[in-house]
Amino acid sequence: MNETASLRARAEIDLAALRANVRALRARAAGAQLMAVVKSDAYGHGAVPCARAALEAGATWLGTATPQEALALRAAGIGGAMMCWLWTPGGPWREAIEADIDVSVSGMWALREVAAAAREAGRPARVQLKADTGLGRNGCQPADWPELVAAARAAEVEGTVRITGLWSHFACADEPGHPSIAAQLAVYRDMVAYAEKAGVEPEVRHIANSPATLTVPESHFDLVRTGIAVYGISPGPELGTPADFGLRPVMTLAASIALVKQVPAGHGVSYGHHYATSAETTLGLVPLGYADGIPRHASGRGPVLVGGAWRRIAGRVAMDQFVVDLGGDVVEAGSEAVLFGPGDRGEPTAEDWAEAAGTIAYEIVTRISGRVPRVYLNETPAGPV
Repeated sequence: MNETASLRARAEIDLAALRANVRALRARAAGAQLMAVVKSDAYGHGAVPCARAALEAGATWLGTATPQEALALRAAGIGGAMMCWLWTPGGPWREAIEADIDVSVSGMWALREVAAAAREAGRPARVQLKADTGLGRNGCQPADWPELVAAARAAEVEGTVRITGLWSHFACADEPGHPSIAAQLAVYRDMVAYAEKAGVEPEVRHIANSPATLTVPESHFDLVRTGIAVYGISPGPELGTPADFGLRPVMTLAASIALVKQVPAGHGVSYGHHYATSAETTLGLVPLGYADGIPRHASGRGPVLVGGAWRRIAGRVAMDQFVVDLGGDVVEAGSEAVLFGPGDRGEPTAEDWAEAAGTIAYEIVTRISGRVPRVYLNETPAGPV
C-alpha cells in the first residue's frame, strides 16, 4: 500500500488544475492583470503551493486578507506584487512596508498609522485606497472620500506613501442582473474620477471579484481579483457550473474506510439515534468528522462515494467520524470514500455538499482543517504555462 493510500484521510490538491484555472480566468479578462487571492490558506488548499502555481500560470498579483498571511508568503520566499486588506489598529504596518506589500486603507486612522510606520521605516508605504461603493463592509464612504484622498495625497507629497491603487468590492456580483452591480460601478467610477482629479495616479484600479470577472466584463479595469474561481469552484450556481467557465475543481477530499460491519434491522446509528437501519445492512465507518471540517449540519444528508455508489451520511456527524449505510454491499476496510472532487468519476462535488449543508461551496473547502493532510499533485508545471 502506498503512503497516500495509507492516510486516514487526505485532501488532494491538483496544481495542474489550478494553473489551468488561472489561464482560463486570464483569458476571461484579457485586458487586465490577474490577482490570485490566497487568503485563508488559499481557501483551504494551501497558500504557499497555490501561490507559486498561480504565479507560474501568469497571475501578476497575490492577495490576502490579513497582513500576517501576506508576511508568511514573503517568509516562504514568494516575491512579486502582493496586497493585503484586513487591518486593525496596531497592525504590523512597518513589517508590511519593509516586505514591499501593498496595504489597503479605508479610513483616516489607518492612513495615520501607515504613514507613521513609513517614517520609521524610512521608505514610502504602498497604499491602496478602498472605496465603499455599496457593500457596507470595509472601505471609505463617498461622503468621507474627499478627506481621505486629500490626506493621502498630502502624505504622498510628503513622501511617506505611494498611492498604488483605488479599489472596491461588489456585494451581489454573484446574482446576475442585480441592480446593485450597475449602481456600484457608477459610484466606483465617480470615486476614482474624484481621486484622479485630485492628483492620484494609481497603478491599478480594481473592483471585479470572481463572479464579476466571469460575467461583468465592464468591471475589469486594470486588475481582477479572483478567489474561489482559481480553485475551480463556481462563485454561484446561478452563474453556471465550473465547466461552463472552463474551470476544474482543485481539491478532492477522500478517506479510507475504517470499519465495515453487518447490523440487524432497527439498529440505531450515531449519537441520538436519528437514524435507524430499515433492514439488515452493512455500515461503513468514515474517519472524518467536524474536527476535520465536515459540517455537522450535513448529518443525514452529506453525500459520499463508496464502492462506486453514492451514499448519504447515516445519523449525526461526530467529531472524528461518521457512518454511511452501505445497503448490504460488501466493501473492504481501507476502501476509498470520496466526499467531493471534480465530479468526473461520479463523486459528489463541493457544491453538492454545500447544498446538503445549506451553505456555499466556499465554506465547504475552506473549513477543511489542518488535521487533514494536503497531498499536492502536479507540483511541477508540465510544459509552458
